[in-house]
Amino acid sequence: MQQLHTDGKGRNEIARELGISASTVSGIVADLGLSFDRSATAAATDARKADLTARRVELKGLLLEDAHHLRQQLWEPARLVSFGGKDNTMNETMLEEPLFADKKNIMSAVGIAMTTFDRLDARDNDGGESDARSMLAQLGRALGIGADPVDNSD
Repeated sequence: MQQLHTDGKGRNEIARELGISASTVSGIVADLGLSFDRSATAAATDARKADLTARRVELKGLLLEDAHHLRQQLWEPARLVSFGGKDNTMNETMLEEPLFADKKNIMSAVGIAMTTFDRLDARDNDGGESDARSMLAQLGRALGIGADPVDNSD
């Protein structure tokens, strides 16, 4: 295993090659006083985080556009279509604006879009609080200290 490590093979690659679990490989490598270079993994993780942040920013913009477009429909002419009668005929009527029930549904959709926007925005703008919490949790685990979850209800 030491030779595979020296050859630059990663933990998972060694595990597959030897037919053992990745955690077993980690334990043996640690017992040998060695470690794996995690810089490539860290760089890939950082790149993935940046990509996801960019996608959330794009989604937030689209959600705002959707909410705006939906809200405009409250005051635009609306087509009322109904089917009925013994011949099940279609009747179509143009209204100056949507019916109250339709306006209520439109406002619900606007509210959902805005709530989703707010959640995404809070995730991206927590001032580093989640990163700090994650770092402290990792430190606590490394030191063997159990931590109670933080109550963020305020």
